[in-house]
Amino acid sequence: MATTNEDKEKKSAAEKKPAAKAKAPAKKTAAKAPAKKTAAKKEIAAEPMKKDSYIPSVGRRKTSIARVRLIKNGKGVITVNGKAFDEYFNLFELRKQVKEPLTTVGQDDAVDVSVKVIGGGPRGQAEAVRHGISRALVQLNPTFRKSLKKLGYLSRDARAKERKKPGLKKARRAPQWSKR
Repeated sequence: MATTNEDKEKKSAAEKKPAAKAKAPAKKTAAKAPAKKTAAKKEIAAEPMKKDSYIPSVGRRKTSIARVRLIKNGKGVITVNGKAFDEYFNLFELRKQVKEPLTTVGQDDAVDVSVKVIGGGPRGQAEAVRHGISRALVQLNPTFRKSLKKLGYLSRDARAKERKKPGLKKARRAPQWSKR
């Protein structure tokens, strides 16, 4: 009887293997096809903007990171994460902060700016964008450095939220003390 059980197991295992092999190639071809399409889309998207036509830089503030591309010979268009910057930063104060380095050096109508910003809140993101634009402007023309440095736009503002300590409710806030 032991041999018949073993024979049955071998037969069932043999029946399962060919079925699994037949399904596997179909999955691989399906997975390869979309990858080719996305690669083609990336190549098409990368073609219009060449490395020489823009100046890349990075700006940071708190937990926000802004990747800035300053495009030479532009019309003054600023886009943030694919949206017009008026739409992305809906407060006037934040929009003013973003444009400040460009107006300071008189390049607000001469260059376009494309920004990808992640992390933090609206204020931190606006200050990160301002920092990145300032750095890119200095690369464009080193004579802008003096006026931007004087206003403090080139210094990375390192102030950030202090970490919470053990035994405390926040970074420094101690639990309420009770006499009895």
